[in-house]
Amino acid sequence: MSKRALVLVDIQNDYFVNGKWPLKGIDAASDNAARVLAHARASGELVVHIRHEFATDAAPFFAPGSQGAQTHAKVINLADEPVVLKNHVNAFLETPLKAILDDNAIEQLTIVGNMSHMCVDAMVRAAADYGYANTVIADACATHDLEFEGVTVPAAQVHAAFMAALAFAYAQVVSTEQYLARTI
Repeated sequence: MSKRALVLVDIQNDYFVNGKWPLKGIDAASDNAARVLAHARASGELVVHIRHEFATDAAPFFAPGSQGAQTHAKVINLADEPVVLKNHVNAFLETPLKAILDDNAIEQLTIVGNMSHMCVDAMVRAAADYGYANTVIADACATHDLEFEGVTVPAAQVHAAFMAALAFAYAQVVSTEQYLARTI
């Protein structure tokens, strides 16, 4: 069995065009995530889907039980693929994620999903702290513009800054093409 797992982080309906919190570049990123998912399945790798729901119905998005909180059809899980429900930014916090990975003797994680600056970042950093060797597929992740003290930071710059930070100390950061070329 492979020691690598694919983890799909929060590829959920609310992040798409008709959702409550659409991200820039979500269609292209989710298409790339679907390509990586198809490769992982064909390779017999463990695939773990992460799904976020806020703990309150008053959530700005991902309300419990809502259609927006459901996994997007492009990357829907198969019956034998675990789905980890989380209520925090960090997918390891108060979830069975680590136990699932440990039970399958996983040492390496391939990570795709959303948002680059929040849940992807938190998961990659936590995974590195747990000793996993991480690969992030940069063009299979998406985010949105941020605002701080009256300054708007475009999504492309937010994404680039977080990918650069992860590449510095927490993960190999590559494109879908680079990843598929080296793992086939």
